[in-house]
Amino acid sequence: MPHLSSRPWRAAVAGAAALALVLTGCAPEDSFTYTAPGQVEQALPDDTVAPMQAAVENAMAKVGATGAIVGVWVPWSGTWVTALGTQSVEDQTAVTTDMSFRIGDVTRIMTCEVLYALVDEGTVELDAPVPDYVSGVAKMKDITLLDLCNGTSGAGSSEMAVAGMWLNTPERVWAPLELASFGLGQAPTAPHTTYRDSDAGYLLLGLALERASGMTASELIAKYVANPLELTSTSLPSPAAAVPGENPLSGNRLNAIEGGYDCTAPVDITTLSSSVGYTDSGVVSTIDELGRFAQAAARQGLREDPKPDQFAAPLPVSADAESWYQATGGAYLVGPLIGQHGATPGYTTAAYADPTTGFTVAVVLNNSTSGSSVAAYLAWELAAIASKAPAAQGQTAPEFGLPFTAEQYHEAISAMAVCATPPPAE
Repeated sequence: MPHLSSRPWRAAVAGAAALALVLTGCAPEDSFTYTAPGQVEQALPDDTVAPMQAAVENAMAKVGATGAIVGVWVPWSGTWVTALGTQSVEDQTAVTTDMSFRIGDVTRIMTCEVLYALVDEGTVELDAPVPDYVSGVAKMKDITLLDLCNGTSGAGSSEMAVAGMWLNTPERVWAPLELASFGLGQAPTAPHTTYRDSDAGYLLLGLALERASGMTASELIAKYVANPLELTSTSLPSPAAAVPGENPLSGNRLNAIEGGYDCTAPVDITTLSSSVGYTDSGVVSTIDELGRFAQAAARQGLREDPKPDQFAAPLPVSADAESWYQATGGAYLVGPLIGQHGATPGYTTAAYADPTTGFTVAVVLNNSTSGSSVAAYLAWELAAIASKAPAAQGQTAPEFGLPFTAEQYHEAISAMAVCATPPPAE
């Protein structure tokens, strides 16, 4: 049986329903208080959990993941935090909910949180030109720090060009500008008004924030994200190749064979340099802390006065994207949900939250072969199921709906099967 946990991921004042969590983190020169929405202190009903567990097991089977960790927090109904599967085919150690992992592109929201914190402090301006802080990018004289955060710089993505090198030399330490150069070498799209998924943009933004603040990216993430929310297992590690945290979920990939991939022998890639992701996808965390951050970020809860609004000007993700699927501020806006998803070597991760109710979903699968879509689709499938959870005694379910169905994304995941079909026995 998988390990189930109804432990809250926030300390709440108990009553008929949990009241808000107050997290207080103190820096030497200031203090910060974040108040989270109330959360019912009980497990989600079995009728809600059963289809969610089936959804996770389906995704694992389709993409060759041996392990998964999931957190679903429905403030008016309950929680479901679970770990399924094992570390790998060879290592049958059970996955547990306290394991840490690389959170992939959710790092982008953290980087933008740092940007807005520095803007609020008067250290930088959103419309500052990128070359003011990053050398070697003179062609970006009309591109601003806000463009880098919003994905409107026009720069391309580096991952396709370097993914093979990441897998073959995971211990290599990359200079952020060198890594970004592969994306900058692509023909740019129209800036300012068109969204483009660009890891290069977030790498450059990290460099700019380091230069502006005189702090390292790791220090910035700690000061403006992890410490205020008391995320003790969340950090941007040093670039030396290492596993993600003291109790890591194994990260794996599959070798290609005729007809698909070999899911019987995943290749371990748990040890990796964080420089592969840096301020685009390099942060590590746990499922509880990932959920806590996603909820706070969606509500802009790390800012005392969220003006300008980080998510006020979303753009279509692509020309043919659904009208409810947009991007800005380092995040995707999926109907009422705000969050991110992405794949980094070994893991595919997603975290989404509703800023109004605090409804939150976070997932990680320990195989990156299928790319980022499977984590997004699984998070959205779980969200569609959990959004219908009945109100607990004494609670009232809010008017909360999603523009898609669980069945829609269950089918999408099922169509993503990457494991090769074995030949029929003679």
